[in-house]
Amino acid sequence: MPEPAQEVEQFLFHEARLLDQQRYEDWLALYAEDATYWVPLEQGQQEATETSSIIRDDKTLLALRVRQARHPRAHARLPLARTVHQVGNVMVLAESNGTIDVASTLQLTEFRAERQRLWSALVEHRLRRVPAGLQIVHKRVDLVNSEGELDGIAILF
Repeated sequence: MPEPAQEVEQFLFHEARLLDQQRYEDWLALYAEDATYWVPLEQGQQEATETSSIIRDDKTLLALRVRQARHPRAHARLPLARTVHQVGNVMVLAESNGTIDVASTLQLTEFRAERQRLWSALVEHRLRRVPAGLQIVHKRVDLVNSEGELDGIAILF
């Protein structure tokens, strides 16, 4: 059995690979039914409800994003972006009662409609141990340029 830190790191790498391979349904399956996915608008934002967020989804809304990406008439999302997620600096912050808090960094290269963009973020995951392995209970993505001009986000971080 792998060490907890190695297990967590491999899980985050797996999540990134699913996104890069556009396996969005498999990516969605990594999320718990009570999961949240949050991209804050403001640096240091403590609560998702204190101000606007770039993205604040539960699993139902994440499933809707996946369905929209696959919809044949979702012209604004076509072609689907090609991405490369580079996950690094993975650190297990705490582990208790089957829950693991993790911090990492993300460098994401996106290519879509003849344009390449680079996204950088500090990421926090809360993972839950389940019989099948790990699942995502909460994911927070703090973009370094969250308060700047974002020009339409059509990708998943």
